[in-house]
Amino acid sequence: MDITIDPSVEAGYKELENTIKENTSIADTGRIRSAFEFAYAAHDGQKRKDGTPFITHPIAAAEIIAEMGLDEDSVIAALLHDTIEDTSVTHEAIEKRFGKDVAEIVEGVTKLTRVVYTSKEEEQMDNIRKMLMAMAKDIRVILIKIADRLHNMRTMEYQTEAKQREKALETMEIYAPIAYRLGMQKIKWEFEDLALIYLDPVGYREIRDGIANMGTANAEFIEFTTKRISERLREVGVNASVYGRVKHLYSIYRKMYGQNKLFSEVLDLYAFRVIVDDIADCYNVLGYIHEMYKPIPGHFKDYIGTPKSNMYQSLHTTVIGKNGIPFEVQIRTWEMHHTAEYGIAAHWKYKEGIQSKTTGEEKFAWVRRLLESQQDLDAQDFIQSLKFDMFADEVFVFTPRGDVINLPARSTPIDFAYNIHSAVGNSMTGAIVNGKMVSFNYILQNGDIVEVLTSKSSKGPSRDWLSIVASSEARNKIRQWLKRERREENIIYGKSGFDAEMKRAGIPMAKLSREDILPRILRKVGFPSLDDIYATIGYGGITAQKVVNKIADEVLRIEKERGKKDELQPPVAAKPTAPKKPIHGIVVEGLDNCLVKFSRCCTPVPGDSIIGFITRGYGVSVHRTDCANYQKSINDQQESGRWVGVSWADTDNEKYQTAIRINAENRDGLLMDVTTVLSALKVKICSISARDTGDGKASIYMTIAVGDRNELSTAMTKLSYISGVTDVVRSGGVENK
Repeated sequence: MDITIDPSVEAGYKELENTIKENTSIADTGRIRSAFEFAYAAHDGQKRKDGTPFITHPIAAAEIIAEMGLDEDSVIAALLHDTIEDTSVTHEAIEKRFGKDVAEIVEGVTKLTRVVYTSKEEEQMDNIRKMLMAMAKDIRVILIKIADRLHNMRTMEYQTEAKQREKALETMEIYAPIAYRLGMQKIKWEFEDLALIYLDPVGYREIRDGIANMGTANAEFIEFTTKRISERLREVGVNASVYGRVKHLYSIYRKMYGQNKLFSEVLDLYAFRVIVDDIADCYNVLGYIHEMYKPIPGHFKDYIGTPKSNMYQSLHTTVIGKNGIPFEVQIRTWEMHHTAEYGIAAHWKYKEGIQSKTTGEEKFAWVRRLLESQQDLDAQDFIQSLKFDMFADEVFVFTPRGDVINLPARSTPIDFAYNIHSAVGNSMTGAIVNGKMVSFNYILQNGDIVEVLTSKSSKGPSRDWLSIVASSEARNKIRQWLKRERREENIIYGKSGFDAEMKRAGIPMAKLSREDILPRILRKVGFPSLDDIYATIGYGGITAQKVVNKIADEVLRIEKERGKKDELQPPVAAKPTAPKKPIHGIVVEGLDNCLVKFSRCCTPVPGDSIIGFITRGYGVSVHRTDCANYQKSINDQQESGRWVGVSWADTDNEKYQTAIRINAENRDGLLMDVTTVLSALKVKICSISARDTGDGKASIYMTIAVGDRNELSTAMTKLSYISGVTDVVRSGGVENK
């Protein structure tokens, strides 16, 4: 192919060739050069947002793939990864020129391009399941997608602010957890730091500037400590490479906001690595480090003896250094180091590659388990449990035979039982930990030896177990059993919760049972009958709140269609009146140009059923119809005459303040997670306060600005899925809902 290559692009390709030589065993780059020229011609004339030729992006992605040490087909596929999506090149053309494996990898990457965090949950769930299935089929697909996303995040400054936030949240919520689960610690850290730039630019700059201002002190401490450890290991004859660094920005960010500290109050900013030749030296070095520095009790972890499920191995210890400054030391072999940096990709260097057709059942069994255990989840539950399964801290426990079982932190004996097998969990009657009987809600600790007691006469899992277990695998297996074995009980249990939620929403059941209404409602929520709704709520497949929120939206839509606010009846003919002028989006019946204000007791938003109260000298105060104050005074003869009908007018882009309360388990990072979710949804926080309510619980009180009830419902649903959050409620309603 005779083509003229732009000199700047040619220089970029030469850097790729150098990276290939340094990091891979690829001897002949002829095929790679051919793929580069093929991609260059296909993308001819296309530009990136910064004005550079588009081909610079595939070259950069291929360079990241080469840094991982992947094979020739992977580098070629990275160069071609955008050709099917963005050019006229076809799957058949790539297969004819570069082979079936390359074509299938490029096709697989193309199918993943629509994984977008802010899309409809159903679409996102479907796309992420496709990602997991592609991962199980050929891991190189997701590795190239990770390389593609990494370069895009590195050059995100040229995108619009909205696109920056959207991609940053998607990266933090989806790609960083996947990188972590694949053991790619270095890339996971970079994803988090790059995403933080756009999710909280103020917090990012505070930490970046704080580190920069400490530049000399940081350099001196790292140099002094590195030199001291190196000299000591040289004295005792241990061949080791020692280097230190300031911890990555997002790690510091979580510590600051989780513990409510200023940057100047964060002490453990430093981490040192000691890399040695073999495992025996790892433990020898640990002894020398503890000889030199005082270890902090409870801060030693042996991930060599009990590797993480993402293949990570290392010894971790935290010690007190010069001037009482704590720092972490990680001790590992060179192979462990490369696995920690690049995870599964490191096996191309050290295990002679992973063939696409034999991707190692044992290494990707977790992908299959994720898919199998989450088949019955709705979209939002799927996304939340996926993030938890991929990103949760781990606890290592043992079976009585000495087998190591990895479980999410705060797991119970029930989680352990279901990890062994569904049948073990379903027939569980008790548990023995370290030789003693324990309760079902006992929190397992590292090193515990767990024995599960079972019985054929067991009545099966209790519904209460759903609130005890930590792993989504156990929770979903319990739900599956309840769904299969307890339908009648589920209907009774679910109907109770449904009726209570309908009452809170102010929707009469009589309205729902009308023959012209019920079919539309059932289509909206995706169930064939009310009993199916009750049964699904009963076994925990969906919450009553979610169903009723959807029903409320549909009821409101039907009422709008019929031109009535409260009753689904044909309108009564009335004398035409001049249209009322809305004030703050509110039309007051019988009054015009009057002062309107929104009550602070219940803070209504468009979509809420509302009523007005004529105040003395302050106009009309607008309340929700489920407001506790309205419900109390509606039968008061002195007050009842002052209530007046009001309705929402059509307004564009107006925001309304409303108050909510979040109840949760008190933990590090809770407040940051709440603000991150609202920031991602572009919901403005007007005020916020939090307090410890005791017993490990906390409440967060917030005033937020939303456009309508749908936007509020979305925000409350997203907040309810934050780890540790028990409920999210609106202020001022009956029973404070």
